[in-house]
Amino acid sequence: MMTEAFLPAMRQLVAIRLRSEGLSQNRISSLLGITQASVSLYLSVGPGKAYSILSRFAMTKGEAESRVELLADAARSGPAEGAGVLLSIWTELLGKGSACAYHRERYPSLADCDVCIKEYGGRRGARHALVAEVSEAVRMLEASPVFVNIMPEVSVNLALAAEEAATPADVVAIPGRIVRVKDRAKAMLPPEAGASAHMSKVLLIARDRDPNLRACINVLYDARVAKAMKKERLRAITVGAHSRRSTADAAAEAIRDRLRSGSGAFDAVIDEGGSGIEPNVYLFAKGAKEAAELALRLARACSAA
Repeated sequence: MMTEAFLPAMRQLVAIRLRSEGLSQNRISSLLGITQASVSLYLSVGPGKAYSILSRFAMTKGEAESRVELLADAARSGPAEGAGVLLSIWTELLGKGSACAYHRERYPSLADCDVCIKEYGGRRGARHALVAEVSEAVRMLEASPVFVNIMPEVSVNLALAAEEAATPADVVAIPGRIVRVKDRAKAMLPPEAGASAHMSKVLLIARDRDPNLRACINVLYDARVAKAMKKERLRAITVGAHSRRSTADAAAEAIRDRLRSGSGAFDAVIDEGGSGIEPNVYLFAKGAKEAAELALRLARACSAA
């Protein structure tokens, strides 16, 4: 159902959205990780059939449009980020039982099945404490009048790992990230596990060096932030300027390489960016609220300068 119905419908609607924003077919194909011919086919037909298919997963047109907007935003960061958000949307539907009716139509023997609800709904329940902590940290950021001053163009995400985290599925973050809305930060969706492939990777890389680091947030890196970091006496490791590589996440790989060659404790990793990569600072802490407070201290220091 995912690959034959849900995925093509979402891809078509995202392709239509990106095209309406002026992106070329070649650019859309690159962002979605599909061929230009597929994009052309998606754009040649109206969205009616896609909305009809999604309605079979208990999604109204309005709900579909909100998720398409979220996916389109994530896709601009590349196929990996888009795939992470798509997975979050899909597992949310499975956990709520939204795919059950469609599944039972195809397989009547599943009339009494509730496996997906137990598996995906229960998994979110087991991670309730992590989600609650990230939610509280996000509220701190959203309430701040100064945090937007250190938000990078690529937006912000906040990630929190379970004690024994080993994969992105063990890391709670914000699907679609935290964006600027007028003069405040705003999370696009509630936090959930597996929501950010990039932030999860960066956090897990850092935890290889220091298992006590369970949370991470990214902010802008410029002269103001550098000065504020010195004022706060943050221990920082710097990743020199680098370019996009053939890997899906060049920034994370550059951080991995740098941490492997370094030593000593650290509170932050400065990624100086490079060709096509915006400079960022990744702040680390033992919890989500501590990471948010650290970011807010930098924002206040920058605003007071």
